Amino acid sequence: MENEKLEAVQAVVDRVTSWQDGATEGTVAEELRKGAGEVGVDLSDDDVTRLADAIESRHGAVRASEVLS
Repeated sequence: MENEKLEAVQAVVDRVTSWQDGATEGTVAEELRKGAGEVGVDLSDDDVTRLADAIESRHGAVRASEVLS
């Protein structure tokens, strides 16, 4: 993934991570898709699932570059 796109995805991940406590997995995935669309980045269903799982399991900072590599 290009650096510019990865930075955009990281911004979305940071935003979703900041309020995700108590959100269901479906909500986190939906917000990741919505955010990616807002910044013009296409994420595969697999990418969304991996990011959502990381956000929910880590309860802290998630590096998109690590999850998607």
